[in-house]
Amino acid sequence: MARKASTTAGKPPSAGKKPVAREGASATKLLSGGNPQIAKGYGEAPVRAYIAAMPGWKRDIGIRLDALITAAVPGVHKAVKWNSPFYGAEEGLWFLSFHCFAKYVKVAFFKGASLSPEPPVSSSQKEVRYFHIHEGEPIDEKQLKSWIKQASKLPGEKM
Repeated sequence: MARKASTTAGKPPSAGKKPVAREGASATKLLSGGNPQIAKGYGEAPVRAYIAAMPGWKRDIGIRLDALITAAVPGVHKAVKWNSPFYGAEEGLWFLSFHCFAKYVKVAFFKGASLSPEPPVSSSQKEVRYFHIHEGEPIDEKQLKSWIKQASKLPGEKM
């Protein structure tokens, strides 16, 4: 019996494959913009896996964000949903997430319109505000920590 020819014959081994995060998480695929593809999960382990799979300079941002959030909100609840880390003051109710894009890491405050001052980037969703962190830009950690603390005290979003 003859075997059917592979559809990848004649293509280089990497043709048609998604990039893989090699630093810190050897088998994690990177999605559009370099966002790690991490299975949905709750607790510290999936968030650590996401951060370990963040490519290049973004990993340092992920480590710093996680440390700031954990310090600002003792006992914070963590999860990975939709390939992004989520943080909540109560189980199942989320106040913040972050996500890798090609040129920045986007921090989403789900009730950001209620923060003072509001984070600088608007959303198509009335309540949501974003803070973008670009490579090499200094981060105003005092302001970021203030937003995190404020956000953690607002009613969380069930997602």
